[in-house]
Amino acid sequence: MSGNILERIIFRPARSDESRTIARLFSIASDGVADYVWTKSLKPGEDILDAGERRYSDESSLFSYRNCTVAESGGNIAGMMVAFPMDRPYDPSTSRETDPVLVPYSKLEQPGSYYISGMALFPEYRGMGIGTKFLEIAEEKAAECNLPQISLIVFEENEGALKLYKRHGFYEIMREPVVPHPLIKYSGTALLMVKRRYV
Repeated sequence: MSGNILERIIFRPARSDESRTIARLFSIASDGVADYVWTKSLKPGEDILDAGERRYSDESSLFSYRNCTVAESGGNIAGMMVAFPMDRPYDPSTSRETDPVLVPYSKLEQPGSYYISGMALFPEYRGMGIGTKFLEIAEEKAAECNLPQISLIVFEENEGALKLYKRHGFYEIMREPVVPHPLIKYSGTALLMVKRRYV
């Protein structure tokens, strides 16, 4: 993508009325993990995306649209990043997560980091430098929060995402085996990756 085109992309805080689009993108970002989570809170008559929309509309949740930055192109959302400070380490004695499918992701938390919970673009906007800009925004937010590092979780089998993160200075510090499930795209291993800020 040429610099001129990237300059026409607007990066801004998400709005409440964009929660359904955020859910669609988070489904992509999580490779099905979010879909699995949302099935656990379905109400009668709802589909998975309805439950996701409710989650991102909830302003009391860390996963709220309030912790989401969107990339807008020509009035349309091209992509999003949900990110927030991670301030608590995983403690099996106090963790409320008991679902065996989700426990591995609970373990892959890096306290004292700015955590990129999800980042995704719609297919037609990929390869344009938007993902790189999101990572730069995450660094700026980490600096504002005075946090020394950025963290994220990625499937080892997701070679494209893994390559992007490595190219931008992220490295693996921990891994957990994935518990297979039909809704989750990848199996194998999930990686916790971090990037340290040099200040």
